[in-house]
Amino acid sequence: MKQHSLFRKKTVQDILKAAQQEEADGHATLGKHLRVRDLAAFGIAAIIGAGIFSTIGEASSNGGPAVIFLFIFTAIACGFAAFAYAEFASMVPVAGSAYTYSYVAFGEIIAWIIGWALIMEYAIGNITVAISWSDYFTGMLDGIGIHLPQWIRMDYLTAHNGYNEAAALIQGGKTFENLDKTLQEAYTAWNTSPSIFGLHLIFDLPALFIIVLITWLVYRGMKESRNASNLMVVIKLAIILLVIAVGIFYVDTENWSPFAPNGISGILKGVSAVFFAYIGFDAISTTAEECENPQRDLPRGMMWAIIICTVLYVIISLILTGLVNYKVLAVGDPLAFVFREINLKWMSGIIAVSAVIAMASVLLVFQMGQPRIWMSMSRDGLLPKKFSKVHPKYRTPSFATVVVGFVVAVPALFMNLTMVTDLCSIGTLFAFVLVCGGVLILQHRTDIPRGKFRTPYINGKYILPILVTGTVVLGFTQFKGELKGFLSNHPELKETKDLIIDLNEQEAAQLRAGVSALDAKGLAHVGSDLLAYFEQAPKIDLPASLKGIKSDSKDSLVSQLDPATKKKLMHFLEGYDEKGFKLVNSDLESYYGQGPKISIEAALKPIGISGKRLYHAGFKHFAHKIPTWIFILFTFFITVVTIRKNLSLIPLLGLLSCLYMMSQIELKNWIAFMVWLVIGLVIYFLYSRKNSKLALKKVQ
Repeated sequence: MKQHSLFRKKTVQDILKAAQQEEADGHATLGKHLRVRDLAAFGIAAIIGAGIFSTIGEASSNGGPAVIFLFIFTAIACGFAAFAYAEFASMVPVAGSAYTYSYVAFGEIIAWIIGWALIMEYAIGNITVAISWSDYFTGMLDGIGIHLPQWIRMDYLTAHNGYNEAAALIQGGKTFENLDKTLQEAYTAWNTSPSIFGLHLIFDLPALFIIVLITWLVYRGMKESRNASNLMVVIKLAIILLVIAVGIFYVDTENWSPFAPNGISGILKGVSAVFFAYIGFDAISTTAEECENPQRDLPRGMMWAIIICTVLYVIISLILTGLVNYKVLAVGDPLAFVFREINLKWMSGIIAVSAVIAMASVLLVFQMGQPRIWMSMSRDGLLPKKFSKVHPKYRTPSFATVVVGFVVAVPALFMNLTMVTDLCSIGTLFAFVLVCGGVLILQHRTDIPRGKFRTPYINGKYILPILVTGTVVLGFTQFKGELKGFLSNHPELKETKDLIIDLNEQEAAQLRAGVSALDAKGLAHVGSDLLAYFEQAPKIDLPASLKGIKSDSKDSLVSQLDPATKKKLMHFLEGYDEKGFKLVNSDLESYYGQGPKISIEAALKPIGISGKRLYHAGFKHFAHKIPTWIFILFTFFITVVTIRKNLSLIPLLGLLSCLYMMSQIELKNWIAFMVWLVIGLVIYFLYSRKNSKLALKKVQ
């Protein structure tokens, strides 16, 4: 086996020639129905989904009003990648996205790896969106009084894991009523589900329904998918504009002060969640073959989608943080929440319907993209020929579309969201990194035809070294403590919840006895709930609470507040932290004055809990930093290469920013991703390598 055969490349000329030949023959071609407006709409459909209806709240609670800079930063990072995608799409205007581009830039083995990664990205992305859609849909049904049984609206793993966690917390003294809502639902689903031979029947039926519906729509044709997407985009944009138009009249600019309450670290804390809000724009590139003028329209469609969505994200962030204090936004439905807080409940209902439509449009774009990746790989011989079959009437990759429907529908019934979101992100970022790297490799090549769009060239050797040096200096001056802890692998205390769940029944009893001996009154105050005792500090302090109810009071003690303000404050806490407020019997002074008399760390050591059970330490702790070390070392390496090779700045920044976001994803997801790639390589060497058209061409 010759090593260079693994890196055999397709030329742009051969790809274009093959596409033209298929079109001339009048078979195996896709219908051309898309223009700039349609491509931008697909991008908006993919981007405006869970981000604007869910993750924007958590990000805002961490970064405050300054979260707008995080959205802008992420948009710029995606914009860098979009430049690279647009250049390749203009150069190679066929279906296949990053897979086809990598075949040209890196060779077959890398193309297979990225194609296999894209299969995972789209499949898991579709599963994620389908499960999220199910949550929104069942929540909307609950709002109108239709309550589906828990065991047909939840996946098996969530119910199983949630039941075990709930049982452990109940063992620790927590009552069922004080469990998180998700744990209550999992516990109920497990206990109420029917069973066959001891196996609990628990599955997400609404997720199956939406996948079947979207798969049917994608199967019927691009024109039908385009029309449905455009309609859903118009509806959700209209509702978002309504949110802006109504919300702007209720904005209190005092809520924007301080603008960045938690500094840069608070802003960047939500980087992974915000990036997930942007993934999907790359799915536009899979439709290149169905564009009327792909070399002109694809770059414009991508850029317009990112620009429009970023403007909307920034405005919505300012509206949210202007309507209420940023600290209260850590909720799953932030848009609906803020309008409930200002007593506009009719808007909350409209937003709930919009969320269902928004998630369906995201699923449509994702479900449309994956079959076209499979089709492209099949055309090259890397997958069986059946996957490249195009329906004679609907002009869609029919077999691949049906298979994708099964691949997504079956796992969506049983999988949970704990891991799939990060896996989807890591697959997407990996594709972004390779596409940006491909542009860098081809930047000085003169033997390939160029499209109408090309990334503007800025010599990186004059800018990147300055950026890297400035970042290092900033780290050692402004974040010296955090950096020292990272470099020295300093042990970190585990989360309180994880420590409580890890206890067996005897250890939990010993801990409860030890705390009771020190603070019997405080423990009894929370119903002997160990987790509540150690986490009983209020979720929001008194000054922030007063701002949340728009009170003019300058008092710093509950006893100094007037009766009317106390009443408004109690109503506010019942909505913001109902469980925590009830734990102290709705007593304001107890709520704001509570706190454990001993730390969880000090309380566990006397009963023999120490070392690895108490801290993240040693090699296992270091292992979680490996992705970050990969990013750091690669950054220094590429900086040296840039100085020597005069690399272009825009794709360079796209590569580094995407690699940085990959480094923020947990190690277990990197391991799962690597396992997936190993499985793909086994398939490649057993089937794809010998059936590749490039291999057959060489034999002939």
